[in-house]
Amino acid sequence: MVIPVRAELGEGPRWDAATGRLLWVDIEGRLLHVSDPDSGADRAIALDNRMGVGQPTTDGRVLVALADRLAALDLDDESLETLVPVPHGPGLRINDGACDPQGRFWFGSLELDFAPRAGALYRYDGELREVVNEVTLSNGIGWSPDGTLMYYVDTLTYGVDVFDFDGLPSGRRRFATIERGVGAPDGLAVDDEGGVWVALYGGSAVRRYSAKGRLDEVIELPARNVTSCCFGGADRRRLFVTTAAPDGRVYATDAAVTGPPAQRFQSTAPSEAEPTRRR
Repeated sequence: MVIPVRAELGEGPRWDAATGRLLWVDIEGRLLHVSDPDSGADRAIALDNRMGVGQPTTDGRVLVALADRLAALDLDDESLETLVPVPHGPGLRINDGACDPQGRFWFGSLELDFAPRAGALYRYDGELREVVNEVTLSNGIGWSPDGTLMYYVDTLTYGVDVFDFDGLPSGRRRFATIERGVGAPDGLAVDDEGGVWVALYGGSAVRRYSAKGRLDEVIELPARNVTSCCFGGADRRRLFVTTAAPDGRVYATDAAVTGPPAQRFQSTAPSEAEPTRRR
């Protein structure tokens, strides 16, 4: 354990290399956490809705994926600027997301009762675009070190899929299948060797698959519901792992391989809307 906080649904860890901070969220607690893993210090910022992830941006703010919109959070005064609403109904919310190597933000949605094929995968670069539809439980997203492959988890398919990637995904195919009974695939991270690390919700573990899709490492954790992971720390070898209740803590381990920090969102010009307070 590296952060002495218990979350209801810890998710979306992102290492901000510029500040040496770990960003992560408690979806059900409606909190963005800004943490220092070395000291254990943690700042929790309450927002007005569930959020799937908080992504650092090039202008120093944090892009937060709230249930129904994307917004930019100023960490100094905690003001919130809506960037774009997401055109789905109140029965859906945004889940996991990440920036591609060009700094465009990708995120997915789910229906609160996991209705089949009700969600979608989107790209935001100042304009919002639906890219993949008929998604049930959109989760982990990541890119190969050379940026030519995109990995993606739709949890209830029990697998990790891979696309060819040139700004848009194509040629979707199965990269790795998660056998039933070992947990469901959730968030993921890709290391500098092209290995794909997959959190197993209900499986008390993170698995590493080689670039060829072969299972070659399992890290067991003292928490049943493992939700996501990311690389960070000064040497980029620490794997930070979020979990959900009944545990809900953040763990760290030496992964013995390096991985990239969070790609910053390439901030667009401020909108004409006035910033709003989060409370």
